[in-house]
Amino acid sequence: MSRSHISMRKIREILRLRYSCGCSYQEIAKSIGISASTAVEGVKRAKAVNLSWPVPDNLGDEELEIKLYPPAQKINKEQRGEIDCIYIHKELKCKHVTLQLLWSEYKEKYPQGISYSQFCDVYRGWRNSTLDVWMHQTHKAGERLFVDYAGQTMSVVTDTSEGEVGEAQIFVAALGASSFTYVEATWTQALADWLKSHVNAFEYYGGCPEIVVPDNLKSGVHKAHLYEPDINPTYQDMASYYGVAIIPTRSRSPKDKAKVENAVQQVERQILAKLRNRTFFSLSELNQAIQPLLDVLNRRPFQKLPGSRLSHFQDLEKQALKSLPTTRYEYAEWKKVKAGFNYHIELDKHFYSVPYALAKESLYVRYGPTIVEIFCQNKCVATHVRSYGANGYTTNTLHMPKAHQAQVEWTPERIVSWAKKTGEATAKLIEVIMASRAHPQQGFRTCLGILRLGKSYGEDRLELACKRALEIGGHSYKNVESILKNKMDQQSLSSSSEVNSLSDSHEYIRGQKYFK
Repeated sequence: MSRSHISMRKIREILRLRYSCGCSYQEIAKSIGISASTAVEGVKRAKAVNLSWPVPDNLGDEELEIKLYPPAQKINKEQRGEIDCIYIHKELKCKHVTLQLLWSEYKEKYPQGISYSQFCDVYRGWRNSTLDVWMHQTHKAGERLFVDYAGQTMSVVTDTSEGEVGEAQIFVAALGASSFTYVEATWTQALADWLKSHVNAFEYYGGCPEIVVPDNLKSGVHKAHLYEPDINPTYQDMASYYGVAIIPTRSRSPKDKAKVENAVQQVERQILAKLRNRTFFSLSELNQAIQPLLDVLNRRPFQKLPGSRLSHFQDLEKQALKSLPTTRYEYAEWKKVKAGFNYHIELDKHFYSVPYALAKESLYVRYGPTIVEIFCQNKCVATHVRSYGANGYTTNTLHMPKAHQAQVEWTPERIVSWAKKTGEATAKLIEVIMASRAHPQQGFRTCLGILRLGKSYGEDRLELACKRALEIGGHSYKNVESILKNKMDQQSLSSSSEVNSLSDSHEYIRGQKYFK
């Protein structure tokens, strides 16, 4: 097993779900899209090196991988032997025959064959891909919360003057043991609304379940990816905050979510149908109308069992739920980014600094409405106040190398020196661009982009284009590129604006001493 088989991010999640949430290996497997044997093997390897949860903060992904998965010797096909999954499946139907027994017989025939966990992996992988397996669900109090959206939407008038109407989505949650239901109208099924509805549901119930079971909605569940777990990282972040596990249902398997399917049906019949002839002018008005009907639904007696959803919740599930955190979860998204050579990452067209030693490294950024946090191998390396200024820079001076010398390959002097090889106008434009920034390093990307245009259009044309850019005050890469594309550099400059006189009086230039 190697990192290509299971990422260190998934290993951390295996340990969290096992030791913090108390999940079974089958539940862990469903939650993060691996086989149960892989989860068992991950925990087994962690125990062997005295690791549990939480993983020490100073243990990065590379160290964790080496610690848990040292390089193993390869087994050739002859040593491995033939794994006849059809035979294994047939033999398992015999009384008292187990996978352990069949593996022992296999090892007698092939002493250098695969391990027991790998043997089980091969068979279960074949079984899951070949057979239509269905598992009966039993629900323990406080264990599972099923969530989904109703197929029906509700119309809300958004503009009375124009008569514009929007369609509100209906979020439905139901606890497994009691079927106690929560309903909320939101504008979208996007990630922000999806997570907010979860948080509101937890607060409605007054506690958290052990497991949340969503459908395969893209806001909550990603496809398998090399760098991300199957669960959306932001969704997983919310789950970690509340100490719950996310176990999505199988695709096209309605039996896996029968509880919420029934809840959705009841909500559509007992709530939405009763509101069909009413006109709503806001989302809050619609939610206010839903609440009394939801209360009636939860108090309605069961047909075949004594009590109601509410009574079962109060008697069985309420005390079994885990306590809510002291503060409400603050929505934040995750994104994979790469630091530039100027040790800044880009988020929504704004640039944030990281320690200069991380230049050109792949990182993760967690960002909410007010805070931006940047992580390297699960460690927070930078925190900034969120800024929404396009093309702006937020730079922590502690992230910068001293005097921008020795440790940094690029310097203002070096870039200006390169520009002078093209011509004086090019050098002056480069100086103007760097002098207009709070730190010259923030203009490196633009300056190098302009110099690279010389490779495509020739240095003579680039020099003329820079003259034109200085004349019109176009101090950006796009301006110079547009001049070259439209061949404006080949048109004569106006006699009233000489480059030398312009550069001497330009308000941005701070003088040669600034770059020394």
